[in-house]
Amino acid sequence: MSDGLPDGPALPATLQTIGWVTRPTALLERCRRRYGSRFTLRLLGAGPIVVLSDPRDLREVLTAPPDVLHPGEGAKVIEPVVGPSSVIVLDEDRHLEQRRLMLPPFHGEALRRATGLIEDFCEREVESWPVGEPVALHPRLQRVTLEIILRVVFGLEAGEELAELKEALTVMLESGTGPWAAFLSLPALASTPPARRRDARLADADRLVLELVDRRRAEGRDGEDVLSLLLAARHEDGSPMSDGELRDELVTALVAGHETTASQLAWAFSMLAEAPDFAAGLGEELEGGRGEELLTSTLQELMRMRPVLPNAEPRVVAKPVRIGPFLYPRGTTLFPSSYLIQHDPEIYPEPYRFRPERFVETPPGTYTWLPFGAGRRRCVGASFAMLEMQTLMRAALRRFAIAPTGVERAARRGITITPSRQATVVLSRRAARGVPAASRLAVAA
Repeated sequence: MSDGLPDGPALPATLQTIGWVTRPTALLERCRRRYGSRFTLRLLGAGPIVVLSDPRDLREVLTAPPDVLHPGEGAKVIEPVVGPSSVIVLDEDRHLEQRRLMLPPFHGEALRRATGLIEDFCEREVESWPVGEPVALHPRLQRVTLEIILRVVFGLEAGEELAELKEALTVMLESGTGPWAAFLSLPALASTPPARRRDARLADADRLVLELVDRRRAEGRDGEDVLSLLLAARHEDGSPMSDGELRDELVTALVAGHETTASQLAWAFSMLAEAPDFAAGLGEELEGGRGEELLTSTLQELMRMRPVLPNAEPRVVAKPVRIGPFLYPRGTTLFPSSYLIQHDPEIYPEPYRFRPERFVETPPGTYTWLPFGAGRRRCVGASFAMLEMQTLMRAALRRFAIAPTGVERAARRGITITPSRQATVVLSRRAARGVPAASRLAVAA
């Protein structure tokens, strides 16, 4: 047992920070090779950050009592965008209360009602993609995921109102996506002036969102969109959500349902371009009305290999806690590393090979596959995101063969990890017959 912190790089904080920003996955892998499954990073302006990837440690972190570890405090970096009432930045009882209100719009009947809208939009979108020339898919995927989430959240149809809101939200979302915005992902820097200065970019988006809230409330009509469901939601004491709560949760849904999904799809296309025989076989299966199980396991494997968030929500230690052999003092930030545990050869043999068969018969582990987090902090919109990704991939793979145009490396886009070349591929119309289904799993990336 130890009352200290795990070992970590002795490099100056400046150099560690540069590695954190410019070579995020390489830094994690290098540190694990040298220091093992627990190591401490020291970055500019921040307290100690302990990166954890031992599965026993991660289970303890992800199931710790809500008054011991504070994920909301660890996510304060995004409070200038999502607001102080967002379910992401709350802890303890306030988080549980807000999470209860946010779950229904993204599950059950509400999710089933959204399926047709998502299918129609994805079919129209992929049909517009150019063939026979290099095309950067990431910007197109950002556009389609933003359009879908806007329609589902606000129930808006195409028109001036939707276009104005889309423009304002695009400015807001782009404000935190430069590579060095990742520097602000450190909890100690979340309330510094650079983070607050981004508030000016939110003014138009806030105004438009609150105008929609006011008008929908005045109309008093029932609807199936997220806004209508949240207007009808009630706290445990029977009170409705305030304007501030509505604004924050609506923006949270837009932020969480847009960039991460688009980036994950970008990785999916760039990686499938490197496995053309597999992609063709999967496309043939889907064209024949089969392959849904394989499509799901393929997405699960792609998310294992290239998680767009390299860690689950950082946890700030609110009360001293012993996890594994270490007693972590109050104020320490714990990073449960989804990237490292998902590349652990003891859990995933040949972790750098693309092997969708891993998940065909064995579902992902609750605490060893973390693209959506786990436990009380699991992403509220996980089912919605999976539906969206499955629908768009199905529409694209039934139509296109995918060829690469170069090597895609991991690059920072704010707090997410995205393909460095924006998932630039060449699409071609898929032949009527693809690779025999029997060979669809014989692939290696």
